[in-house]
Amino acid sequence: MFQHLLKFSLFLASLFFSSVAFAQEEQWVTYKGSEGLGKGKNIVLIGGDEEYRSEEALPQLGKILAKHHGFNCTVLFAVDPKTGLITPTVNDNIPGLEALAKADLMIIATRFRKLPPDQMKHIDDYLKTGKPVIGMRTATHAFNFPKDHPYARYGNGYKGTEKEWTDGFGKLVLGEMWISHHGSHGKQSCRGIIVPNQRENPIVKGIKDGDIWGPTDVYGVRLPFSTDYQAVVFGQVLEGMKFDDKPVNGKVNEPMMPIAWTKTYKIPEGKIGRVFTTTMGASQDLENEGVRRLLVNATFWCLDMESKIPEKAKVDIVGKFEPTKFSFNGHKKGLKPKDYAGLDN
Repeated sequence: MFQHLLKFSLFLASLFFSSVAFAQEEQWVTYKGSEGLGKGKNIVLIGGDEEYRSEEALPQLGKILAKHHGFNCTVLFAVDPKTGLITPTVNDNIPGLEALAKADLMIIATRFRKLPPDQMKHIDDYLKTGKPVIGMRTATHAFNFPKDHPYARYGNGYKGTEKEWTDGFGKLVLGEMWISHHGSHGKQSCRGIIVPNQRENPIVKGIKDGDIWGPTDVYGVRLPFSTDYQAVVFGQVLEGMKFDDKPVNGKVNEPMMPIAWTKTYKIPEGKIGRVFTTTMGASQDLENEGVRRLLVNATFWCLDMESKIPEKAKVDIVGKFEPTKFSFNGHKKGLKPKDYAGLDN
């Protein structure tokens, strides 16, 4: 009898200590910046999408910014609160958003998130400061809320009473909401063509036509979508999924849609801030050197550091990077944020 009680007590103790360990385990990763132009600047990268593997793309981007350029980068994930596992289909939990209080830049790559009010408040507070934002891929449709949610105005396509927020976060902050795929999704890839009058833009420093390529397709946008909008890179729709495929003939490339642009934003009661948006940004896209350089240059631009952008910014892959082919619910199972910790991981 005593032995049974002892075993049961030990079992309960193991459950207690494992739950305590889980509660104390950080559900995000931070890459401390080394020496570089970004030393002392804090960047928060927010992931959470079901298709394009932001949980893979953002750690790699964070490592590049930290190791090669000195930025402190904190990467946040969609986490299942029951297991602590990275689970992109859990759309109502991104732990660690309080890090935005000390952030100099927010990089966001979420899709149709339904975050609780206490988490959304951190994003809302950040945007009121007018600090800069980079939106990647599905960030144009970053949120989706029911009408009675306190932050319903952030939802993609919002049509409520707060007229300034018409079409939601994507439209007001980034410049456009979700409209459509432009070209054949999963069959026609995208080549970057620099807008002719933007070849001296510091955001494309060290980049020439064709350097930017990705298997993700172009998104449709409505043009022009703001008075201070500036297209920087057009997306040329290609016939296939290889970087050297020919452009599609016909109206799909007449005109070409922008895949990267700049603007400013100002939410009600907030200050004016800089924005860079790109509809590139799947983890597979980051295999391309031109995409990585575009994002690094844009980081400097957003932080008013465009004069410091190198002739050809260092964007070498850091650590292991084996991106998963984009697909719905195709994420690598059984991983926790700590599995992305460390620059060599």
